Amino acid sequence: MSHLAETILSAAQALPEGGLLSAKEFLHLASRAAVDQTLTRLTREGKLMRVGRGAYVAPVVSRFGTRPPSTEAVVKAIESASGEVIVANGATEANALGLTTQVPTREVFLTSGRSRKLQLGNRTVELKHGNRWQLVLGARPAGMAIRALSWLGPEQASSALKVLQTKLPPAEWAAMRSARAVLPSWMARAVSEVTDGFLVDSST
Repeated sequence: MSHLAETILSAAQALPEGGLLSAKEFLHLASRAAVDQTLTRLTREGKLMRVGRGAYVAPVVSRFGTRPPSTEAVVKAIESASGEVIVANGATEANALGLTTQVPTREVFLTSGRSRKLQLGNRTVELKHGNRWQLVLGARPAGMAIRALSWLGPEQASSALKVLQTKLPPAEWAAMRSARAVLPSWMARAVSEVTDGFLVDSST
């Protein structure tokens, strides 16, 4: 194995699960063409995995065999490297909050960055550019609730919010109220109606 390949593999194995590598990190060692060729060869040999354009990860090796890194680990690494906000989509959030028993069959995340797809072995993970209001409260429970409501739609908003009354603490209701200016009008109205009643009940 060449010194370049050994250096790339050593760097990959030193990263936590899902840590990302790109060619530009090794351009001080060789030309871009040589680095690209080495990354391609290591991928072909199964020592690295190409998860997206210019992005590589080390597979996870255990006594059960070799597997791709977890989706959560790769998403966290992308957030850290790019500074993007990346959160689960509305269907996933609705399931996590107990608002639906439907389990999403696709792995879809919303991002403040560009839309693209990741390939983790036989799993395809989709990152879709999200609207500002979908990302405004990030991964906190209030943000999860907003994305769940978006997926459920206006018809189910009122009943879903009443369920959420039993799940979200007052600080999360306050956060949702503070975000009303950027929410779709139907959602802002539904949040106002339920949170106003919640605040009255809490003060009694």
